[in-house]
Amino acid sequence: MIVRIMGEGQVRLADSHLTELNKLDDELLAELDHGDGPGFRRTLTALLAKVRELGTPLPDDSLEPSELILPAEDATLEDVRALLSDDGLIPDGV
Repeated sequence: MIVRIMGEGQVRLADSHLTELNKLDDELLAELDHGDGPGFRRTLTALLAKVRELGTPLPDDSLEPSELILPAEDATLEDVRALLSDDGLIPDGV
């Protein structure tokens, strides 16, 4: 799967990592629901770090369709709320 981190670029990520990423996404969703700013920041940073760690960056000049779009690390609670589906940033079945 191709994942875009807004403002950074794209990475290729094996579908087998989705379970691990969904756990962080669930935490992020709970923190958003509770307005937990520090927890939100910590979990968003961890989620993006995990995507970077597990994914393989695509060349800057590559433009492939992204199956998943994640916010930039400096995104606010409001920015992320605007991107959310009912399943969070990483919908089930992606």
